[in-house]
Amino acid sequence: MNDYWLITTTTGDHAVAERIAVQLVEQRLAACVQVSGPIRSTYHWQGAIETGEEWLVTAKSRSDLFSRVEQTIVGLHPYDVPEVVATPLTAVGAAYGAWLAASLK
Repeated sequence: MNDYWLITTTTGDHAVAERIAVQLVEQRLAACVQVSGPIRSTYHWQGAIETGEEWLVTAKSRSDLFSRVEQTIVGLHPYDVPEVVATPLTAVGAAYGAWLAASLK
């Protein structure tokens, strides 16, 4: 099995989330990207607790593509410190795995 990951980020702007999704799929760095939200995020930033509305971007990719996915997200993202985290997928259905493999670089 290939080393597939879910790679996520959040952004406060829906249009930015959509741009990230399109770029990742167009570049074949992600087989599929879902934009969910709005969600509410609470976090520490510059010495204060902040709460804001964000959009969750979830990309299906491979571990060897992570650095290129990260570069694409950071290049399109307005945040000083954008979240880019990955979770390994421990199991993927056979048919979905074949589709992932065909859809990625």
